[in-house]
Amino acid sequence: MRYSSCPMKTITTTEELAEAVEALSRHDQITVDTEFMRESTFWPILCLVQMAAPGIEYLVDPLAPDIDLSPFYKLMANEKVLKVFHAARQDVEIIYHRAGVIPHPIFDTQVAAMVCGYGDSISYDALVKRTSGADIDKSHRFTDWSRRPLSDKQLAYALADVTHLIDAYEVLSTKLEENGRASWMREEMDVLTSPATYDLHPEMAWKRLKPKTKKARQLAVLIEVAAWRETEAQRRDLPRGRIIKDDAIQEIATHMPSSEDKLSELRTAAIRACRRRHRGALRHGPRPAGRDQARHGARPQDAAGDRAPRPAARLGGGDGRPAESSAQENQRRRRGGAAHHRQ
Repeated sequence: MRYSSCPMKTITTTEELAEAVEALSRHDQITVDTEFMRESTFWPILCLVQMAAPGIEYLVDPLAPDIDLSPFYKLMANEKVLKVFHAARQDVEIIYHRAGVIPHPIFDTQVAAMVCGYGDSISYDALVKRTSGADIDKSHRFTDWSRRPLSDKQLAYALADVTHLIDAYEVLSTKLEENGRASWMREEMDVLTSPATYDLHPEMAWKRLKPKTKKARQLAVLIEVAAWRETEAQRRDLPRGRIIKDDAIQEIATHMPSSEDKLSELRTAAIRACRRRHRGALRHGPRPAGRDQARHGARPQDAAGDRAPRPAARLGGGDGRPAESSAQENQRRRRGGAAHHRQ
């Protein structure tokens, strides 16, 4: 499937977006991708939306001052249009965070590739090469997508993330049917589109730390401090490490300081900085998440002004990320950096 060439112009108004959504809604399948940043925030900042169908391609600027993304969210919820993503989890997360909408139905080409035997975590460019023979330019993988203006080359790179996905979808969907594995794919997509997948559980955030102790009291301290950090990071919209570093949590759990003076004696510089920034919180222990939400509001407001239900952070059974299936566990490896980019 070939796509027409598209001038590098982004949609910056609600009216333009509504027209694009109307055109896309006439197709049975569309391809979707997002570019975002989360280097200095807990919640990802949506910076660009790419969408395509045969013959039409669109770039949407969510940071434009005169745009309301409601038409885009309506399209994501349109049951008559299949949304094709590659490594969809973080795309789904940010849409759910901003709008309370989980895209459905969806088809994740990375998961489908795994089911078809292409490997556990195939990158987008490798999948495109194997399904269509096309080579993807990777020179703008580490773009700061929040910067404006974006160059034509950056926009062309972003658009390439969706223009080859229909080819990949057609190859993979055919293989799934031929191999009798379409039901496996549906099971994986059920997990990926379940709201439960995106539930946040600060009290389980300690699991991401790989505790160095098996002693019950030390583990209890680690659980409490990790939960406090998770709640504070969400409430203040800061990366976890900006609240307190992992090694500082481990040291607090190991030594279990019983006073501020004892805490100040610990060697980790991050603990001393944390003590200065969060004196009251460390004295009284972590606050329940519900009280923080009631006092400070459930979530930040997005650039378009729409408010969303409390979203998910990234997935992963209790570490501040939603629970994941074995097939989906590998998707997050692909996007390990602060900026969202294709491999």
